[in-house]
Amino acid sequence: MQFKEKEVLVVGLGKSGVAACGLLKQMEAHVSLYDANENMDAPDMGVPVYLGGYPEDVFAAFDCAVFSPGVPTDIPLASFLKRNGVPIIGEIELAYLAERGRVVGITGTNGKTTTTTLVGEIIKAHNENTFVVGNIGNPYTKEVLKSSPESVTVAEISSFQLETIDTFAPDVSAVLNITPDHLNRHRTMENYIDAKMSITRNQSEKQLCVLNYGDSVLRERARTLPCRVAFFSSKGKPERHTLPEGKYCPGMYKDAAGNICMEDSGEALLNQKETRLPGDHNAENIMAALLMAFEMGVPKETAVRVVKQFSPVEHRVEFVRTLSGVDYYNDSKGTNPDAAIKGIQSMDRRTVLIGGGYDKGGDFGDWIRSFDGKVKKLLLLGATKEKIADDAEKNGFTEYQFADTLEEAVRVAHELAEEGDAVLLSPACASWDMFKSYEERGNLFKEYVNALR
Repeated sequence: MQFKEKEVLVVGLGKSGVAACGLLKQMEAHVSLYDANENMDAPDMGVPVYLGGYPEDVFAAFDCAVFSPGVPTDIPLASFLKRNGVPIIGEIELAYLAERGRVVGITGTNGKTTTTTLVGEIIKAHNENTFVVGNIGNPYTKEVLKSSPESVTVAEISSFQLETIDTFAPDVSAVLNITPDHLNRHRTMENYIDAKMSITRNQSEKQLCVLNYGDSVLRERARTLPCRVAFFSSKGKPERHTLPEGKYCPGMYKDAAGNICMEDSGEALLNQKETRLPGDHNAENIMAALLMAFEMGVPKETAVRVVKQFSPVEHRVEFVRTLSGVDYYNDSKGTNPDAAIKGIQSMDRRTVLIGGGYDKGGDFGDWIRSFDGKVKKLLLLGATKEKIADDAEKNGFTEYQFADTLEEAVRVAHELAEEGDAVLLSPACASWDMFKSYEERGNLFKEYVNALR
């Protein structure tokens, strides 16, 4: 698709929409902006802006529309554009059309940010012309014009972003895991799985997808993918998978001693204890990152060295401080029950847990059952607090109480925690009922914790 002199509508005026507008202007397109929020303070991009309602005669004449990830593709505007023959793409697809280098694409319900950051650091140690973009907070459209035949773009890609791809085909992709999430947007689990797996849709038989062997959905879907497949496993060596001849590539596994090993040779690359990334979920992140890096030509020695030096990303079981013998951890990025399960599994002591927030339509039973005697008290806040309390009661857990604010929850946690305990913010919910983002929630948690005396 060529954009020069084309009339292009950008829908959604957040960070992605603004970056898409900037790229389109550099491509010499005629850009217009639209957002359904008629009261928003629209950015001054020097282009026409439409807020709230829209003139149908103008919108029917656009050559293309670029939807930001937060804009659902089943809204009335999308139906109107489709009826009038206006193709809809997303910010990821727009950027990919301008990409000149190689691309690594990473998706999954949990672990995307840690894995994407780690892959970026590994490849950057081998090729300084590396860009880390996407759902991680740096729009792909903002960086793509810096790409070259020698560059590598490492992209974290959400299910929302994958809904609007067309030709996007990463040289190597990864689906880290799939558990229920965003069902308020995707409606059904099957739709959500389909969105995640679409990262492989345009890959060739020579390209690679890295999958979690411990995820039964991914094991099954592996049979139908158009590309080669490599598995990683945190529960020992995977059984040889029944994939078509030539499609199965040896992967990686974690053995009983904590060694990260190559599947074909059994070679131990490193022991997880040599890293700052504890837990099986982080072993999976490490293995996925190594497999992708090796596929992109990074030497083993370089990749292993970076993994050993790598520090966890902000807001993902992030250590904040120790006060009176109590360790405080910020896991604000635990925005769904499965992510929060991994957060509590990272704790090795009695824990005062802070949870609750915006309801994305998930079930909290598995999260409650994962407490396994570790959770001393569950402090609940936000829109889901009663729903979580009800699920807790159903699962025999009664050690919970409500808080009106995060600041109150931190204060109560401080009063309840004793020397040797931990306090963990791991909400199992999105942040949008009380905060602008999980980053704001996590930063406020750290601010309140650091103010304790």
